[in-house]
Amino acid sequence: METAPGALRPRRRRPQVDWELIACGLRGHRLVGTEARELREDDASLAREMSGVRWYRCLRCDCWIALEPPSAPAAAHPPSREEIELPLRGKALHDRIALRAIAVERALHFLILGLLGVAVLLFAARRDIRSSFYRVVTALQNAVGGGPVQQNGHGLFHDLDRLFTLDTGTLRTVGIVLLAYAVLEGVESVGLWFERRWAEYLTFLATSILLIPEIYELVHRVSVLKVLGFLINLVVVVYLLLAKRLFGLRGGGAVDARERAAATSWAAIERATPPILQ
Repeated sequence: METAPGALRPRRRRPQVDWELIACGLRGHRLVGTEARELREDDASLAREMSGVRWYRCLRCDCWIALEPPSAPAAAHPPSREEIELPLRGKALHDRIALRAIAVERALHFLILGLLGVAVLLFAARRDIRSSFYRVVTALQNAVGGGPVQQNGHGLFHDLDRLFTLDTGTLRTVGIVLLAYAVLEGVESVGLWFERRWAEYLTFLATSILLIPEIYELVHRVSVLKVLGFLINLVVVVYLLLAKRLFGLRGGGAVDARERAAATSWAAIERATPPILQ
C-alpha cells in the first residue's frame, strides 16, 4: 500500500515553534508544479502522484498537500530547479522574523519619540499651552474616576510638570534630542526590516548604551513598564550578539551568512525529503 509522503511523525526531543508553518499560515504554501501535465522521477522532491492523487510539497514548511491533477495543464512538467526561487526557511526565515519584530518595535519608538519631540518644541514656542495641558489631563482623570490631578511626586504627570518648568532653551534642547533619537530609531527600523548588517551593529550599540540609564532607573524606582522595557532591550542585545554573531563572535558574519544560505538551499530540501514508501 502506498504511503503518503511525509506521513511519518517526526521525532523531536522537545516542542519547537515551527516558524515555517506560521509563515505559510500567513502567506500560503509554496507549491511547485501544480499546473504540470505529468511528473518525472526527478520531481519526487517537489511532487508525487499516488492512486490518481497528486501530493505537492511546500518548499517552505515541507508539508505535503493532496490535489487532483490539473484538468487543463499549462506546462508539460514542473519547472527545473534553476527556474525555482526557493522561499526562506530555517535560520534565514527565523532571522527575518526576529529582525522584523525588532524593526516594528523600533518603529513604535520612532513614532512615540517623534511625537514627544514635536510636542516639546511646540511647548517651548508657546508657553500658553501649559494651562490647556492641565485642563485636558484633569478632564481625562475625571472621565476615568481618578479625580483631579494628583501631585504625588512621581509618575508621568509629575515628569511632565517638571518638564514644563524648564526654560525655553533647555526645552528646545530636549525636543531636539528626542527628535534625534527618534531618527536613530527610525534608521534602525528600516535597516533591520531589510536585514542590513550595519543595522544589527547600530541597534546593538544603541540598545546596549540605553541599558545603562534603564538599570539606574530600576535601582531607584521599579515599575512593570520599566522592567518590561529593560527585559525587551536585554533580549535584543543578547540575540544580536549571539545569534547574529556580531564582532566576530562564534565565527562572525561569514558563518552567519553560510548558515543562512545553507538553510535555504536544495541540499536542505533534499535532506527534508521523505523516502518513497510502498
